[in-house]
Amino acid sequence: MALFDLFGACSRPEPRVVRTAADPPVPPKDALQLLAEGNRRFVNGAPLGARTKDELRRQLVDEGQAPHTAVIGCADSRAPLETIFDAMPGDIFVLRNAGNTCTHSEGSMVGSLEFCTGKLGSRLILVLGHSKCGAVYGATKAYLSGARGKASALEGLLQGLGSVAQQAAEELGADAKEEDVAARAVKVNVFQTMAFLLRYSEAIRESVRTGQVQIHGGIYHLETGSVEFLGQSPLQGQLLDSTTSIPPSMANADADAPSRGVHGVRTGADAAVSKAEALKLLKAGNERFATGALTSTNTSGSMRKALVSCGQAPHSAILGCADSRVPVDTVFDSMPGELFVLRNAGNTCTHSEGSMVGSLEFCTGKLGTRLILVLGHTQCGAIAGATQTFQANESKAPGCALEGLLQGLASVAKTASEELGPGAAPEKLVAHAVKVNVFQSMNFLLKFSAPIREMVSKGELDIQGGIYHLETGRVEFLGRSPQEKELLASSESLPPSMAVGAVRTAQNEPMEPKSALSLLKDGNKRFVAGVPVAGKADRSMRLALASGQAPHTALVGCADSRVPLETVFDALAGDLFVLRNAGNTCTHAEGSILGSLEFCTGPLKTRLIFVLGHTNCGAIKGATAAFLAKQQKASHALDALLQGLGTVAEAASKELGKKATEEEIAKHAVKLNVFHTIDFMLQFSEPIREKVRSGALEIQGGVYDLHTGRVEFLGRSPRQSKLVKAPGAVAPSLKSKLAGA
Repeated sequence: MALFDLFGACSRPEPRVVRTAADPPVPPKDALQLLAEGNRRFVNGAPLGARTKDELRRQLVDEGQAPHTAVIGCADSRAPLETIFDAMPGDIFVLRNAGNTCTHSEGSMVGSLEFCTGKLGSRLILVLGHSKCGAVYGATKAYLSGARGKASALEGLLQGLGSVAQQAAEELGADAKEEDVAARAVKVNVFQTMAFLLRYSEAIRESVRTGQVQIHGGIYHLETGSVEFLGQSPLQGQLLDSTTSIPPSMANADADAPSRGVHGVRTGADAAVSKAEALKLLKAGNERFATGALTSTNTSGSMRKALVSCGQAPHSAILGCADSRVPVDTVFDSMPGELFVLRNAGNTCTHSEGSMVGSLEFCTGKLGTRLILVLGHTQCGAIAGATQTFQANESKAPGCALEGLLQGLASVAKTASEELGPGAAPEKLVAHAVKVNVFQSMNFLLKFSAPIREMVSKGELDIQGGIYHLETGRVEFLGRSPQEKELLASSESLPPSMAVGAVRTAQNEPMEPKSALSLLKDGNKRFVAGVPVAGKADRSMRLALASGQAPHTALVGCADSRVPLETVFDALAGDLFVLRNAGNTCTHAEGSILGSLEFCTGPLKTRLIFVLGHTNCGAIKGATAAFLAKQQKASHALDALLQGLGTVAEAASKELGKKATEEEIAKHAVKLNVFHTIDFMLQFSEPIREKVRSGALEIQGGVYDLHTGRVEFLGRSPRQSKLVKAPGAVAPSLKSKLAGA
């Protein structure tokens, strides 16, 4: 050995003093500095921590430990924590496992850290990952390859770490290489472990809230020996609001007694669970499922007997999809008796509305359940099929029940498409439609069930939505419907399919215009989908109608045989007061049309008038041709009718300009004619005008598309506000009659 080396060895400083329980706690900032300084000595090859002697070891025994930092690190043999930080015995409290994670040792890790920061007084927790981590790289490979088996504990560990690989892959994008995803996952995993500590330990959260303890992250780079300090979790503020006090794997049957019940399962012998507590139970159960820490067990004979003798008292009702990949009870780690589960393809009420609504009324009314969760899921086959049906824009009647189901669900794809805008990628459209469908099912329950609405209004029931992510096993809780407040004002008491036989008679109260318009829209949707519910009138219905009528809508339509109005709106006898003539106009039937409407909106108390035109209208086409040919003489009643309709053809021609074709003018004239008829009513009927002015009557229009069967709802006339304020006038054909009278 060189002389210089001998002198260097002889000049090494004495071992540092050790930390013991006799020393005061080290503030987090100072503890972090001690770690950084120790790592620099390690990198520079000038460590001090390894030199100890008997006196220091005895001191640690006699006075006890008081580590300045607790470190969660990887068990990798290349990352010896005390060496990396050049720590003396007594400096750091070390916890290690493959992947520096809480995924499969959560109770041990959290409990150990509560002991260290509580009893031992440590004020800094450091979660330390490292580059080229075999556990994280293995988890990334398993995730990217789609491996899902659990043939060994190792495979279970890798799947448990799969969520960090997924997050890393999503952050980097679809084109990222496996190596880059794995490197990113190392960092993601550090923050996920930090988040776990904050989410599942009230003791640690409270220490962090008060500033007593800090949690930092870091990455040890095998290549350089340096530790990259990452700081605190960016989600810390949010995580401090957690109310969970114990990790999922430690929530055994005894600790979970409020949900399991006095018999080990929930029965009618247990107290009702509040809606807030029920939601908390669902969230906790799903977290246990997602982390692989299930607590549900097989039922015993005594449990099964209790379920029979005491009856059921589920804390939540779930409307979920029938997809075999979404076992609802398992997803929420529930025991028999906890969940009242309804399932069908697409978690929808579209084609099983009566069954679903009636079942939920039973569950919330008779069984006392205070929470309904509508649960969709990613990659939903029913929604994907409905989206394809919508994009194909097929209007044919369904050839089988499946086609009917997909057509019924197509409306959610349409809404999703409108919300995302043109050009949305198919997978994004389907994903958004899944969410839209959840809210549509929630809205259906609120709209068509008076008992459910009443309970929600009183605060006795909560309806929430969620999406189960097949990729992670976690449920994304969406909260309540944005339309809940509006829908609570609904007056509907039965789903459409159950209203068969419930004809409107003189005993019914007048229907609000908004509700009547909604019935028209819903009926037309059923007609388009080929799933009408009106059916034929039976003897009891006819007898009921004999007592008097109370139509919810007065309908002015064209006499065209291709537009059967009751069929187009899937209406029952007694629903619609129908007036029809060629061109759905008042031009040459004004006295008859106006008088009939005044009767319907007066003695019959109907509060909605709807004027319906249709595409390819022969009367409008003829009027357009006559106008363009400048035909003046009317030798037949038909000629006079077409000339009377010529005003709308003239208006359409002016609006479109000189270059417009005859076909374009006729098409536009159909729409103008609807408003022309509405304006005629407002101009020449004082009773109608007065009712509209006071808000007692609504007049709206629409155009029926012969090709698709759909009605385009146009709303009110643009001239309504002006016409209701103008002085009244007498219809031209009535002037002479009234004068003679």
